[in-house]
Amino acid sequence: MPSATKDEFIEIYRECVTRPGAEAMLDYLENKSDFFTSPASARYHGAYEGGLCDHSVNVYHCLRDYLSRERVSELYGLNYSDETIAVVSLLHDVCKIGCYKSYMRNVKGADGKWTQVPSYQFQDPMPYGHGEKSVYIINGYLRLTREEAFAVRYHMGFSGNEDKGSVGNAFQRFPLAFALSVADMEATYFLENEPGL
Repeated sequence: MPSATKDEFIEIYRECVTRPGAEAMLDYLENKSDFFTSPASARYHGAYEGGLCDHSVNVYHCLRDYLSRERVSELYGLNYSDETIAVVSLLHDVCKIGCYKSYMRNVKGADGKWTQVPSYQFQDPMPYGHGEKSVYIINGYLRLTREEAFAVRYHMGFSGNEDKGSVGNAFQRFPLAFALSVADMEATYFLENEPGL
C-alpha cells in the first residue's frame, strides 16, 4: 500500500521543481524504483511501507519552517528558492531506494511467547555511502547546485560516519547543509520517533 503522503510529495515536487530533468527524476521515483513504498529505516523511524516518502515530506516541512524563522533569514542570511528547498528535502534520502528487504522476525511478547512479525533488513546493492549516494543518483537526472549537493551530502550531520571536521567545514561553507541536517533530525527524532525503540 503506497504512502498516504505520495500525492502531497508529487504535488510539492511538481509545483516547485521545474529545472531540466525534473520529470525524468519523478518518473524514476514513481515508475522505476520503490521510493513510494520503501520504509525509511529497518527498525526505527518510518520502518513501515511508505515510510521513506513520509519522512521526505516531513523533512520538507521542517526545512521550510526552519528557514522561515526571522532570525534564520535576516540574521543568518539563509534565503533559498522554493525549488532548492524541495529538491534537497524531498530527495535527500533517495540513497535508500532498493535497500530494504522484508522478512519475518521472531519477537518475544509480554506473555513470554515468541511470534513472527514483519520487519525489514538493510541490504545495499550499491554501497556508495549515504549522502554521497543520494547526490550521485540525483545528478543522474537533474543538476544540483554546489550548495544543494553539499546539503544532501552532509544531511546526516555529526550523526553520520563522516570525519567531524569535514562536517563542520561543510556547515560553515554551505549553511543549507546545516539547515537540512536540522530538519532531518527534527523529522526523525520528534515527528517520527516511536516510543520504546
